[in-house]
Amino acid sequence: MAIENTMDVILHPVRMRIIQSLINQQITAQQLKELLPDIPQASLYRHIKKLVEAEVIHIIDEIPNRGTVEKVYSIYDPNKAVISPEELNKLSKDEHMGLFIKFMANLMGDYERYLNQGKIDLVGDGVSFRQTSLFLSDEEFAEFRKELIAVYTKVTENKPQKGRRRRTLATIIIPDREREQ
Repeated sequence: MAIENTMDVILHPVRMRIIQSLINQQITAQQLKELLPDIPQASLYRHIKKLVEAEVIHIIDEIPNRGTVEKVYSIYDPNKAVISPEELNKLSKDEHMGLFIKFMANLMGDYERYLNQGKIDLVGDGVSFRQTSLFLSDEEFAEFRKELIAVYTKVTENKPQKGRRRRTLATIIIPDREREQ
């Protein structure tokens, strides 16, 4: 599959939600429907099929159920659900802006779904969005990223279970323009 097609597959808002739902889980289409009730069933199945064809998700089991076969899906290779640095380096400035707009649109969709639920408690739910500037040398920044990755890794391996709620954490790191010193 071409690089652009792979990115389009991954970055489609519905498919990105399916991928996020499958992180550290093995789920049937019916369970995905319960997790994503706002997506029409026919649409959900179409997007699942596209993700399977792109080898982003895999069928890991087939369970007979009342005369039909229920497929169980998983992210077989997490590297297939991300865009590699090599792929990113091949993109033009306009293509990078397009990716960023899709990323922001996905975040806005998540936030809108949160706000549209019956009762919200921004403080109690831990909702926040902030922006800050950090002044770091390249070495300090490398160490900061290493520590941040270690913190993320520790919690991203958590499996869903009673008492755990999925929370979306997004980071955007934008360096200032280089200045001559």
